Amino acid sequence: MVERLVPDELWELFQRVVPEAPSRPQGGRRRHGDREVLAAIVFVATSGCTWQQLPSASFGPSGATAHRRFSEWSKARVWAKLHRLVLDELGVRGELVWSRCAIDSVNMWALKGDLTGPNPVDRGKYGSEIHLITERSGLPVSVGISAANLHDSQALIPLVKGIPPIRSCRGRRRRKPGKLHADKGYDYAHLRRWLRERGITDRIARKGVEPSQRLGRRHRWTVERTMAWLAGCRRLHRRYEREADHFLAFTSIACTLICYRRLTK
Repeated sequence: MVERLVPDELWELFQRVVPEAPSRPQGGRRRHGDREVLAAIVFVATSGCTWQQLPSASFGPSGATAHRRFSEWSKARVWAKLHRLVLDELGVRGELVWSRCAIDSVNMWALKGDLTGPNPVDRGKYGSEIHLITERSGLPVSVGISAANLHDSQALIPLVKGIPPIRSCRGRRRRKPGKLHADKGYDYAHLRRWLRERGITDRIARKGVEPSQRLGRRHRWTVERTMAWLAGCRRLHRRYEREADHFLAFTSIACTLICYRRLTK
């Protein structure tokens, strides 16, 4: 089970970003291995089970131990570093295409916690929103979360700034797409101006000009497909985490697994 959920190549990448285990000079019980704990966390993310339902007989660590290590690694930004490391490996192999990117978002229910709010398109039910930028083939390069009542246009600038400098097969690192595709929710003059100032060509649908039936038919379907891929991480079907950092961590884990699947092909 551990080797299936955490293959050797993924484990080698994870070892480069995980912090060292604290020393325990006074002894105590043996610390569970990081690979077993990582497999347990991936199982919780993909299966959607609670920490209490984690089958410790299959992994070793209990649900409480896995959750405690998950909190420690989330605070150390391990998941964002792992996602960037996988993107670097893809960039070196020439798998990332920067000629055009697409941005979109998806809403989901949330019980309570940070960065939650009434969803204006779902009868005011409380929820959160995942914002995503993908490169041309649909691999996520930047991800963020917000309350459900935050307008999509307000997430464009932070999300573009959040694209990390990623290695490429030749030349210097890249962090800027040639074009950015978006739907009518991002159709604002200040956003177009901000993109042009940074050398990014805007391909934003114009309100009252482009018909809705044509949106996404040529280029934006890749980010919509990636949103569907995120549903493979069942922990994201509904937000149960009260802390926003934990919810963002599960989102980063899902994006890392999407990119890692491309890496193994």
